Amino acid sequence: MADYYEILGVSRSADKEEIKRAFRRLARKYHPDVNKDPGAEEKFKEINRAYEVLSEPEKRAMYDRFGEAGVGSGAGGPGFQDFGDFGGFADIFESFFSGFSGGATGQQTRRRTGPVRGEDLRLDLRLDFREAVFGGDKEIRINHLETCETCNGSGAKPGTQPRMCSTCNGAGQVRRATRTPFGSFTQVSVCPTCNGNGQVIEDKCEVCGGNGQKQEAKKLKISIPPGVDNGTRLRVSGEGDSGQRGGPPGDLYVYLFVNEDPHFQRDGINILSEVKVSYLQAILGDKIEVDTVDGKTEVTIAPGTQPNTVVTLEKHGVPRLGNPDSRGDHLLTVKVDIPTRVTHEERELLEKLAKIRGDRLSKGGGIEGFLGGLFRG
Repeated sequence: MADYYEILGVSRSADKEEIKRAFRRLARKYHPDVNKDPGAEEKFKEINRAYEVLSEPEKRAMYDRFGEAGVGSGAGGPGFQDFGDFGGFADIFESFFSGFSGGATGQQTRRRTGPVRGEDLRLDLRLDFREAVFGGDKEIRINHLETCETCNGSGAKPGTQPRMCSTCNGAGQVRRATRTPFGSFTQVSVCPTCNGNGQVIEDKCEVCGGNGQKQEAKKLKISIPPGVDNGTRLRVSGEGDSGQRGGPPGDLYVYLFVNEDPHFQRDGINILSEVKVSYLQAILGDKIEVDTVDGKTEVTIAPGTQPNTVVTLEKHGVPRLGNPDSRGDHLLTVKVDIPTRVTHEERELLEKLAKIRGDRLSKGGGIEGFLGGLFRG
């Protein structure tokens, strides 16, 4: 499969301006109105397609991640006739192709009256922490354009048909030649009669008002894969706006955002949390129950556990995106709760322990200093 970066002759780190300059240079060289060599037209189409993808940040990101499959190779991909859609036709060729009048009229007619792919849509979706970890089905509601069933997308009243625009002869564009001391220049602009459609609807469909499309609300059930995170983007094929004149629909891109959890934090595929234990549990050891995303789990606190000790609960973390059988770990940080006050009985017992250990309760340190010494010792 062709590499779009190689087609334009730029590196994968090229910025938008570098891509645009490379595109202009190659477009002048291979445009069919100038280059009559066999294969020039096909080369020009490749250049056009490469620029269409790499000049749009979202399409470029999808191409970088998934290759040509990620940008719908052939599905709605324009041919070289689509230069007008980039808003750069006049800018690039107006002064260069002076004297080439009407050379692409037939091609423009086919473009204007042919199928047009629908627009892609974006939806931002918020997930709870556990939904992002384990995934699952999610019902969403979208508003998008659907083809009008009354006129089958033609925009014309049933029983009638649009007619070709007499101003532009179906091209969707009008040209005006201007002579200057520097030569003849041709200016291309959108036809004011048909607004670039190449056809005029005299009797409009009453349901869609002549648009051929109407706004509809729709419920969808989408599948959230396990392990998604903030910024993960899901593509729902064919759920964007409907195409025009029989063109395919666009796609829906769902951007995911994960709500914070009061107990857990995420670090890649690992989950972080804290648990408090008493100083006696830390000294003597204990078995306690802790919360994980999988529910309650028993954890052993080893005797002499120091503050901020990290206990690893293997395979209780986040499933790896794309490989849910592989999970991260849950890293549990142990916090020791040292009391600021103790009862008289507790103090007597602690003082006996201090004598056994040969420690002294200094005036400045008190019980807390002694306990701190226990953990350090």
